[in-house]
This record gives sequence, C-alpha cells and structure tokens, in this order.
Amino acid sequence: RFQRFGAVMVGAPGPVTVMFACIANSGRSQMSCALFNAAVDPEKAVGISAGTNPGSAVHENCAQLMKEVGIDISGNVPQKLTPEMAAICDVFITMGCGDACPVVPGRHIEKIDWPLADPKHMSLDDARKVRDDAALRVSHLIRERGWQKAS
Repeated sequence: RFQRFGAVMVGAPGPVTVMFACIANSGRSQMSCALFNAAVDPEKAVGISAGTNPGSAVHENCAQLMKEVGIDISGNVPQKLTPEMAAICDVFITMGCGDACPVVPGRHIEKIDWPLADPKHMSLDDARKVRDDAALRVSHLIRERGWQKAS
C-alpha cells in the first residue's frame, strides 16, 4: 500500500497527502506543489503533483519564476495521474482547468479547485502573477489547516 512518488513516501500513517493536479503537470501544479512543500511542515503534510496528460518537461518560464523565489523545479518531470496516486491522497487540488480537470471517482476525499490561469504561453510578468496567486493560496491553506513549520 505504501508507494514512493518522487522523494515522498505516501500511503503510510502520518502526514496528510495533498495532490496538486492539472492537465500537463508542467506549470500550475508543479509551482503550487513546490511552493507547498517548501512552506509546509513535512510531518503534517506533503504535496505531490500529476496531470491527466503530462507534458515532457516543466515549462521553462515556470522553472525560471520559481528560481526567483529560491525553488528549483527545472529537473522535475511531469507525472501521469494514476488511480493509484489519487487513491492515497487526502486532499485533491485541481488548477482551474474546467471540464478537463482530473476527477477522482468513487473515493471520498476533499476536493478543492483553484482557478489559476495556465502560464504556458504567458509573458514572465503575467506568469509571475499566477505564481504569486498560487503562493497566496498555498499560504492560506497551510495556515488554515495548521500545517506551518514550527518556529
């Protein structure tokens, strides 16, 4: 039942698993997940990300924007969202992709939709606004749930 997704062991007793999901897993969900994992207490929650139709690499502009805030996602590889991945999640956050957003049938988990614009073809300035919106949403979620790192 326990599975490893990247550096995260999920399905084990312990931290809440939060999935950040979109279509390509190369922009919004990658940034949101990286921001989440950088800010959250890993003993309380961990983030993973995936997409229904993953791209071949993280969008270059997203990698550049994350480096601006000290987070390197340039080596991340978009992952295919599988039923097995979805099954171990406690919270499932979609990125505002409308009818194309991933669905987790038959499992009662908390679902949240963040209507973030796709930064794929945006200028850096416009994509920065998406990153900053994601950062605010991540910060709010962590505070709301009490998942902050100990001071």
